[in-house]
Amino acid sequence: MTTESPRWFKSSYSNNGGACVEVAANLAASRGVVPVRDSKDLSGPTLDFPTGSFASFVAGVKAGVFGAV
Repeated sequence: MTTESPRWFKSSYSNNGGACVEVAANLAASRGVVPVRDSKDLSGPTLDFPTGSFASFVAGVKAGVFGAV
């Protein structure tokens, strides 16, 4: 069992408008998950996505599958 702590990262594209999420990609290799949390609620809940699912989501965003924001 690993005791590695999440290293949270918020995109540099974030404009501090309050609608941001943070990810802790450093846990992908050791735990097989990518935790995601609301950047406004640092002590709030996190969602742990399996690495494959998160990679598919990112690929979809890059390909424009979800449309423009």
